[in-house]
Amino acid sequence: MKVYHTQKGILVEENAMFHLLEQENWDSFINDDHIIANTRSKLNEGNKINEVNAILLNQLKAPVKSQEIWASGVTYYNSKLGREEESKESGGSSFYARVYEADRPELFFKATAHRTVGNGGTVRIRKDSTWNVPEPELSLVITSTGKVIGYTIGNDMSSRSIEGENPLYLPQAKTYDGCAALGPCVLLSYDPLPKNTQIGLIIKRAGTIVFKKEIGIDQIKRELGDIVAYLYRECSFPNGSILMTGTGIIPPTEFTLAIGDEVIISIDGIGSLVNTVG
Repeated sequence: MKVYHTQKGILVEENAMFHLLEQENWDSFINDDHIIANTRSKLNEGNKINEVNAILLNQLKAPVKSQEIWASGVTYYNSKLGREEESKESGGSSFYARVYEADRPELFFKATAHRTVGNGGTVRIRKDSTWNVPEPELSLVITSTGKVIGYTIGNDMSSRSIEGENPLYLPQAKTYDGCAALGPCVLLSYDPLPKNTQIGLIIKRAGTIVFKKEIGIDQIKRELGDIVAYLYRECSFPNGSILMTGTGIIPPTEFTLAIGDEVIISIDGIGSLVNTVG
């Protein structure tokens, strides 16, 4: 089952059929440990709709409202290497090597809904950064009790020149207006995604592919449940949370995003998140 946060309400897709729940509030709807059964109980002929193209093309919102968005870093070996490369001149590369092996993961606050765009929205690169990349990430949708009830696609936009200059600049490299994208939907499932699930990234410039790569989520070093457990230590989330689980796709050091680039992130079973760089 997939659910979409839209301007008209919550669009539910199951078995190739769509239902529109117009009166549902996203916060109370998504923060539900029994969301699949409760959602199915609301589906009927009265809220079934046949024409959904206009909604999917023009009225999607990011699947977030009052939830905090957090992120975990250095969960893939490729990410460890990328972070070490960008921070070697500042002397900070050892921090990334250590956290990759440590029991405690790197966790940082990423964004709220105010700084997040949905499918078709514009992500931004900072004017004071010279090296910028998207980071395609499997993102967990978690309730206030710490239960993972679904999955979505995340883009953790990153200012590598700022983070590389000094690890203490991480909040500025990660959190700013237009720093995150989520969508296009939430795939509701209480079960882990298959280990052969692939994450793909395509970047187009003037219609031409300038970067393309895939990686499997089986390359994530940590158990996702362990990362969630650390996130919820001493931290409450009354409306639930969204956790980006890190990236294993690192563009080469000579690559940086440009205004007008199109970023396409795909995850098996969820769909594709498409954004323009502004």
